[in-house]
Amino acid sequence: MDTVLVEEEPPQLGLPELPATQAVIELSIVVPTFCEAENVAVLVNKVESALGKRRWEIIFVDDDSSDHTAERAKAIAAIDQRVRCIRRVGRRGLAGACIEGILSSSAPFVAVMDADLQHDETLLPRMLSRLESGEVDLVAATRYAGEGAGADGLATARRNQLSRIANVSVQRLLAVRLSDPMSGFFMLRRQVVEEHASTLSADGFKILLDIVATAGPRLRVGEEPYRFRPRHAGSSKFDSRTAIEFAGLVLSKLSFGVCSPRFLVYALVGATGLGVQMVALLGFLAIDGDRFAPAQLFATGVAVTNNYFLNNLLTWRDRRLKGWQMLRGFAGFCVISTAGAVANIGVAEWLFAQEPKWWLAGLAGAVMGGLWNYSMSSRLVWQSR
Repeated sequence: MDTVLVEEEPPQLGLPELPATQAVIELSIVVPTFCEAENVAVLVNKVESALGKRRWEIIFVDDDSSDHTAERAKAIAAIDQRVRCIRRVGRRGLAGACIEGILSSSAPFVAVMDADLQHDETLLPRMLSRLESGEVDLVAATRYAGEGAGADGLATARRNQLSRIANVSVQRLLAVRLSDPMSGFFMLRRQVVEEHASTLSADGFKILLDIVATAGPRLRVGEEPYRFRPRHAGSSKFDSRTAIEFAGLVLSKLSFGVCSPRFLVYALVGATGLGVQMVALLGFLAIDGDRFAPAQLFATGVAVTNNYFLNNLLTWRDRRLKGWQMLRGFAGFCVISTAGAVANIGVAEWLFAQEPKWWLAGLAGAVMGGLWNYSMSSRLVWQSR
């Protein structure tokens, strides 16, 4: 008798029924933090007052703060289920924290705001209502357009001026349709980030600009004016390094994502290294003009040292090496740079033999050496931990 095999139907996996006391979350609020311990509880209270009966959650994404910000947030989460905390170890950067927080949420709408209380939480209900109406996909809070808008909270007049210059530059270079593309306060449909997550940059600190530039003209955007308040506690995280990261992001978007912001910062460091090498070479030759080879060797060593420390400070600031790791990393960087120089010369000589154009051969060699150094440094010196 033949045996008939009957395939069993796979079990149907349905969504679990929610208890009557558990409501679906309408809004997730992502708050990237770094040393903001004094502001966490105050922000939660302000959000609760602003949203009233709305169903919300707040997700603190902390970059392993030394002031126990994560511990403060988790202490609140232990007694309030609307609060969560993601502690990131070995990863750092506002943009990456925002992306990670948004992707960890399940609400249809997600807001991003700072923990320093400079953003006006009373704007949240109005932003949410506009998204729920379906008229827009993203609402950005603006300091520079509309009744009641203002940037009074910027620490100095120079910061205010720099912010306005950056906004105008971005609007013209990237054709961004926002009066305040540098804003860190916005709300959007979570699906927008889900669709573009793989192409968003985790480097830098202006995630709104990246989202709008990446999504393109099909993204329906709106704005709500607000007055930027003074910081409640702690210190500003803005410095020259964030300005360099911003420039890297803009250049990356202008290159249609071919060059990552990190690589562009690396290239900028390399350009400064070339200048340092020339100055060191001239200085050595001024002392001993008859010995070019030792002068070149000395100048190259100075340039490599300059590049290593600047890359540790700027290019890989989120993976920065400290203590003995810095010395070990320097040794590895020197070895990689030496191999890169060999690759540079080899490629240049081969190409010059095929096509005797010195500038083409020299450029190709420099590009090959640079790509080698960047790739190997990323994998072996400043690898993700």
